[in-house]
Amino acid sequence: MTLTASRPIERSGQKVQNSEFPIYELRAPFALRCVALFIDYMLVIAVPVLGLILDLLTSTDGAKISHSTAWLIAALLAVSNTIIFPAVSGQTLGMMMCGLRIVRMDGSDASISRIVIRNTVGYLITLLTGGLGFILAAFTPKGRALHDFIASTIVVFGKKRVLK
Repeated sequence: MTLTASRPIERSGQKVQNSEFPIYELRAPFALRCVALFIDYMLVIAVPVLGLILDLLTSTDGAKISHSTAWLIAALLAVSNTIIFPAVSGQTLGMMMCGLRIVRMDGSDASISRIVIRNTVGYLITLLTGGLGFILAAFTPKGRALHDFIASTIVVFGKKRVLK
């Protein structure tokens, strides 16, 4: 497996030719990955919290949002943000806000199956390690977490990507 990208890349809107570079130089800092994860968590948990607040503020005569409806919407948002959005765009909502992207080790876009494996099996194994699989990204030189190793992916800055 090669760790270099030999296609042109884009940095801040400019195409850079002659780009034989190690892809892990574009890796996302661990702290930024944590911020993206926190944003994802806050977006998902905000739905039931807002549902509870609306439920408390509305009178007993008015229409209420049931707790189960708020939790159902939160669950759908969590599944969409964990599997569907990354499979389509290579990014969760938090990653979009932080400018991060999931790519293959050669810098090309990760396939749908690779991202689904990363974000299901990989996340499950990472959770079973008590989060140590995610913290691994802070200590590996290429900034890859356990779920990245499982799917042969790396998280990079979204603006710095290999162009086709």
